[in-house]
Amino acid sequence: MSSQTKISLLSPNLHGGAATRVYLLAKVLQQLDFNVKVFGCLFEEQLYPIPPKDLPLQWVKGCNYPQFFQSVQELIQAIDGDIIYAVKPKPTSFGIGLLKRFLSKRPLLLDIDDWELSWFGGDDWQYQANPKKVARDILKKNGALRDPQHPLYLRWCEQLVAKADLVTIDTEFLRNRYGGIYLPNGKDTRLFDPEKFNPEESRAKYGLSEYRVLMFPGTARPHKGIEDVIEALNLLDRPDLRFVLVGGTPIGDGYLEQLLEKGKPWLIKLPSIPLDEMPEVVAAAHIVIVPQRDTPVARAQFPIKLGDGMAMAKPVISTRVGDIPDILGETGFLADPSSPQQIATQIEAIFQNYDEAIARGRKARERCVQYYSVDAMAAILKEAIANLSG
Repeated sequence: MSSQTKISLLSPNLHGGAATRVYLLAKVLQQLDFNVKVFGCLFEEQLYPIPPKDLPLQWVKGCNYPQFFQSVQELIQAIDGDIIYAVKPKPTSFGIGLLKRFLSKRPLLLDIDDWELSWFGGDDWQYQANPKKVARDILKKNGALRDPQHPLYLRWCEQLVAKADLVTIDTEFLRNRYGGIYLPNGKDTRLFDPEKFNPEESRAKYGLSEYRVLMFPGTARPHKGIEDVIEALNLLDRPDLRFVLVGGTPIGDGYLEQLLEKGKPWLIKLPSIPLDEMPEVVAAAHIVIVPQRDTPVARAQFPIKLGDGMAMAKPVISTRVGDIPDILGETGFLADPSSPQQIATQIEAIFQNYDEAIARGRKARERCVQYYSVDAMAAILKEAIANLSG
């Protein structure tokens, strides 16, 4: 493979968490001198998160069948990579990748960073098919099976994972389920470098100077345990503490609005920030907190926001869920999932001896550089692609 080798990254939706992993993989591949371009569908009105400025991107409008067939055709014609790399085993990425591989005979890689069916009940989910239901779901204008992201199509794609020429995964849960090569959720530790930022200046910029700041730099979802931090702050009842959520996008069911109301007066919501500017925001935190609850969704995930805190040498509080204890090693502050009292205890312990907590944060950065950096990912992916071409 040479720097002229084109890699087409396929995102199932350029609005949401999938895009975060896509942009990370693009960064790794660019570091390896590949010619990278992202292709994808956009099922909402705007790109989220905001893509890096130096990343070529082409998208089509996400819509329902039968109109979506036209979008698929546009993407198939546009995808020009020597290697196709689909993110998530979804019809809007992996499904399109399979079609392009069939037509072009080019290698197809698949990255899996979630157990997608867990959002619908996991292996227990079934489509209760009967002729009347199938006809209604296909023929009605808003029929369920007109949605390209319907879990039935997701299940079909999951059954085709073995058709990929190479699979990369980011947790032990996913490796046990799908096999593949471990490729963690890394962080650009050159960009996320605490030496480049002044925490006090960052706090001043975002109106946080008078507070001790707990931060979750991501999208609020029920399995992420945000309510447990709010309850911990209710228990501590310290007026100098604030819990800052950065960016994120509403689910559409009012969850974020309810969360902001429930979180008064502790919760502060900052707007979405371009990925390249996130280190300055994280610099404002005294503690980064990633309080995952013990759910099938969470057990399958490598929370990418752990890397934000680790890379920025922050004390990181998280929970004993999935791979999190192994990711943090001895550098983090752990609580049991869904345990506000233990979270409160860890917050209190950190501020009682903040110098020691900061020393542990520096160890976390060293661990991040060694195991969970873009450089570490690049070494893994370079070997995997070389073996693929060999």
